[in-house]
Amino acid sequence: MSLTREQYEEYRRNFPARKSARRMGWMSVGLGVAQLCLAAPMARTLGLPSAAGMLLRMCGMRELATGAGLLLTDKPEPWMKARVAGDALDLGCLGLAAQFGNKPLNAVLAAGSVAGIAAMDWKCSKGLETEHQPHKVYDYSDRSGFPKPASQMRGIATSEKDRGQSGADLGENAELVTPKAPPDPGELV
Repeated sequence: MSLTREQYEEYRRNFPARKSARRMGWMSVGLGVAQLCLAAPMARTLGLPSAAGMLLRMCGMRELATGAGLLLTDKPEPWMKARVAGDALDLGCLGLAAQFGNKPLNAVLAAGSVAGIAAMDWKCSKGLETEHQPHKVYDYSDRSGFPKPASQMRGIATSEKDRGQSGADLGENAELVTPKAPPDPGELV
């Protein structure tokens, strides 16, 4: 006999992706502050002229904006997509720095780290997209967890001493009788 369960659809939050988005938000804030405060040393490290410090400051402001958006909103998905787009811009700029800068190895190493972060951002963004997909949920509210109705199950799980019966005359419910307590360790000696 197959019972048909009532089913409905609901949208679920993806908590691991949301946790990852918060972490990325804090990382954005930290990177943004570093790019704003240390633009000239970062430009020198990448082999860029000091005029490129303004570009790094603008990237820092973008990082601060996406970080604040990720930390302050209840809907982090658009902000994660903004991070992915920002990572693409950063990779393009680092590619130009590797091609035309004085220290191409440093720019390539930085591009490798940005590519790794971009992969994490993209994975988090895809995880947040799953929140828009409905999930089937079945209604089990009519179940009690007992094999029989509650009125028939009352009193079955009492000890033998209380009932004055042996497990044999309980019939099919013999396994539901409370087992005897183990002997006291002092009695074993």
